[in-house]
Amino acid sequence: MTPGRIVALLVTAATLVFVFQNTRQTRIRLLVPEVVMPLWVALLGTLLIGLLVGGYLGYRHGRR
Repeated sequence: MTPGRIVALLVTAATLVFVFQNTRQTRIRLLVPEVVMPLWVALLGTLLIGLLVGGYLGYRHGRR
């Protein structure tokens, strides 16, 4: 376990705690439609999109 991985695990754990403590329903506008979903679903979706984009950019950067 490198220090970077430990920090990443701690940040991920803190993010998950934050997400699951915010469980109330909220309205979210996705360009045109408005959806109602639990806030944790929206936050978790945003986290997953960020992880995917970061992983993709890191993968592309490593291939150069």
